[in-house]
Amino acid sequence: MTSFDLHTRRRNEFVEITDDVRRVIRASGARQGICVVYCPHTTAAITVNENADPDVVHDMLLWFERTVPHVQAGFRHGEGNSDSHIKASLVGPSVTLLIDNGDLVLGRWQGVYFCEFDGPRTRTVHVQVVGP
Repeated sequence: MTSFDLHTRRRNEFVEITDDVRRVIRASGARQGICVVYCPHTTAAITVNENADPDVVHDMLLWFERTVPHVQAGFRHGEGNSDSHIKASLVGPSVTLLIDNGDLVLGRWQGVYFCEFDGPRTRTVHVQVVGP
């Protein structure tokens, strides 16, 4: 397993980590297999989505904020970040991706994103590569 840190700058933000994941795969020497990209934080997540048009990320963040606003009557969690936990659970802590010919198998417009819902913070991402 390989880990790397990243620094987020906003409370809610998507950081593209596709190149970081590719570096881990190249360093592993794997030609075929899978990799799991995992986030060990309860207020952040990992997803795959479009990386060609930044409006997609904007629209997703807008939807999350409208659907699960930061301040909501009735939330009881003492840290004041219940919305962050909900958003992270909706997206999920990991993705499993295919490796072929030593590279990620992604669609033309796809990228891998770290999803911050309680920043700014320093976060860790784990990548486990499985394959020859």
